[in-house]
Amino acid sequence: MGDVILDVKNISLSFGGVKALSDISFNVREHEIRAIIGPNGAGKSSMLNCINGVYTPQQGQITFRGQTFSHMDSHQVAVMGVARTFQNLALFKGMSVLDNIMTGRNLRMKSNLLMQAIRLGPAEREEIEHRKRVEEIIDFLEIQPYRKTPVGQLPYGLQKRVDLGRALALEPQVLLLDEPMAGMNVEEKQDMCRFILDVNDEFGTTVVLIEHDMGVVMDISDRVVVLDYGKKIGDGSPDEVRQNPEVISAYLGTGH
Repeated sequence: MGDVILDVKNISLSFGGVKALSDISFNVREHEIRAIIGPNGAGKSSMLNCINGVYTPQQGQITFRGQTFSHMDSHQVAVMGVARTFQNLALFKGMSVLDNIMTGRNLRMKSNLLMQAIRLGPAEREEIEHRKRVEEIIDFLEIQPYRKTPVGQLPYGLQKRVDLGRALALEPQVLLLDEPMAGMNVEEKQDMCRFILDVNDEFGTTVVLIEHDMGVVMDISDRVVVLDYGKKIGDGSPDEVRQNPEVISAYLGTGH
């Protein structure tokens, strides 16, 4: 792990009278896999939504690579190099795998939409270069046989890979993954774990991960922050978190 790349300080978020997050602080270091865990309704997705600009917190600030923001703008966050996958898939079901992943290259294209549509000289050359990168991602995720298949025809586990591929197409410095293994069987989870570890190792991408499978979290994470009812109740290595009495209580109940 390197220096702190993302620093979240005193974030509070409310919806009317409901407090989703209360004074949450933690940091993320370069090249680490940082997990955010907690029971349903703990505020995990809300935290990611604050980081990538979907929600505006009422209190606190976020520092990314030395720049501090009270509110992160979604487009600005993407330009700075933060990509996100969502809990519910939002792929273009009628488009091919290749075209879905190509949409992740949009911010890196210099040609305007008109030039891209009619594929004028420079736009065509640019698209060819971007398609090369997309083909590399398809090879990396081992979905070559489906590159021209409409995403809606793929099994759920493969659609999750396409979602990851679209995020990787941005070439992010930080990758936010919101339950990337939700709904998967054991074999699909093992594959996704391998891809996340390879993204972190081979690409050097920092990963912030929300996941309910504690076996996965403890196996692949460098550090874990634990939320419960919008409050932070634990933060440390997987072993430290596993032995934290508050974490044990939140997951198992004090009676156990």
